[in-house]
Amino acid sequence: MTLLQDHDLTAAFDHAAPTYDRLAAVNPGHHADLNRSARRLRLPDGGAGLRVLDLGCGTGASTRALLKAAPHARITAVDASAGMLERALAKAWPDNVCFLHLTAEELHAAGGAQPYDAVFAAYLFRNVTDPDAVLADVRALLTPGGRLAVHEYSLSGSPAHRLLWEAVCRGAIIPAGTLTGDRPLYHHLRRSVAAFDTAPAFAARIARAGFTGVRTLPVAGWQTGIVHTFLAETGPGPVKPAAP
Repeated sequence: MTLLQDHDLTAAFDHAAPTYDRLAAVNPGHHADLNRSARRLRLPDGGAGLRVLDLGCGTGASTRALLKAAPHARITAVDASAGMLERALAKAWPDNVCFLHLTAEELHAAGGAQPYDAVFAAYLFRNVTDPDAVLADVRALLTPGGRLAVHEYSLSGSPAHRLLWEAVCRGAIIPAGTLTGDRPLYHHLRRSVAAFDTAPAFAARIARAGFTGVRTLPVAGWQTGIVHTFLAETGPGPVKPAAP
């Protein structure tokens, strides 16, 4: 079976949106790992005066992680799935958080907006047709010295971690998706992780896109070697608070 792409993948996320948070909550460490990756942006002063983009925000778990890491930042959260955004918007948010139904390409093409000081992208790059094009859009959306944090299923390259991922899929992820009627999406999850870049390959992809200071950091728990945080900057120049 081929990977879901574009309209078909968006439709699958729309369908899965009502049960997505419940299934994600079953994953030990899901929220803690998102929080850790968001903190790794190390935004100064709780993000005061900074504009931060949550790219592929889903139902808002990554947005909540950003809000904890940078409570004073102006956070724009975007996603291509209307169903996932509907679930995100049903939650309580402070005034410094807004949501938009857009892709990275559409956000870049829209123009006119001030550039962002940081971008957080969780579980996004496996699910886009052209990750290099999205990385180029992200780089264009960032200020000089802007920071990027990617939280992604990207296997270490070790056979043991690949076997562990397959075992978790067979024993938990696929059965859970079958119970909720979202089997196509969770089969996509299994296949997309297996087909995506290893962590070293994705770090190299980020560097080829023109980012500097690329680093790869593990997460804790059972997802060690399966999920990584990728950090990079546009360089040169430090992140500075935006003008009021």
